[in-house]
Amino acid sequence: MKIALHDADADHLKKLNKYPNLALMKISAWHKQQGDLVEWWNPLDEYDRVYSSKVFDFTSGNPYLPENTIKGGTGYGNLSKTLPDDVDAMFPDYSIYPGYDYAIGFLTRGCPNQCPWCYVPKKEGKLRSYRKWEEVVRNDTNKLVLMDNNILASEYGINQLKELIDTKYRIDLNQGMDARLVTPEIADILARLKWIKYIRFSCDQKSQIEPVCHAIDLLQDRGVKPHKIFIYVLVREDVEDAAFRVECLKKYKNINLYGMPERNETLGIIPNKEQLRFSRRYLYSGIYRSLSWSEYLLISPDK
Repeated sequence: MKIALHDADADHLKKLNKYPNLALMKISAWHKQQGDLVEWWNPLDEYDRVYSSKVFDFTSGNPYLPENTIKGGTGYGNLSKTLPDDVDAMFPDYSIYPGYDYAIGFLTRGCPNQCPWCYVPKKEGKLRSYRKWEEVVRNDTNKLVLMDNNILASEYGINQLKELIDTKYRIDLNQGMDARLVTPEIADILARLKWIKYIRFSCDQKSQIEPVCHAIDLLQDRGVKPHKIFIYVLVREDVEDAAFRVECLKKYKNINLYGMPERNETLGIIPNKEQLRFSRRYLYSGIYRSLSWSEYLLISPDK
């Protein structure tokens, strides 16, 4: 069989997608194991089967994909669609993304929280163990990017992190950990791990400010400087709420804050101009380090 793969997000972003698509790498590995020819989709060619994966709901669809294309991923809106077990069990085919020098994967799946802005509980269900770290790492790199949604809520996940401490692997937990779960014992583990760049947390609402600050303080006590900490800041319609969180967090010199405008196009939630301005111009530019949001508005009125 001749198989084609389509990475909708990379297509939309003109090949600048930051992460390789895990589902497509597993699909590629499975088909190659069957002896099939696998290549990236070319609209001028013909295939026995075409797969398209889309992570983000703001990614535009490609109108030239065949009608019988097998589509999956949260961007396509079908949260119940998953890979068959035998495909999901495959080790990813990293050869289709030759420019990436790290392993990606999950040690746990699901989340026990029911945050209204998050699709994870609906898509993945209850928190559960999923893979051992040995099953996820690559032999040709010491970098491991984990996409677990709430690893600190899992005793299994915590034990996996403990095991990684004494290995050669440098990790990134790219979804942002729940600071409310950081105890002195957890802080010990996080401080001893080798990180690719940042230790990431989320601060989506005011009630998380104190736990995030407490986690940062615990890590500072263990030698982790604020410049090694990265905070995702959810930006909902009430931008002043996000601005308040930013003011509370930026007391830590050189801390990294990143705005995440709330978006769920399936539910009709699309960030407005002010949310985008706060996230892209104020936070992403780093202006927040020297000016409050209100000060920024005075010197940079909206045009």
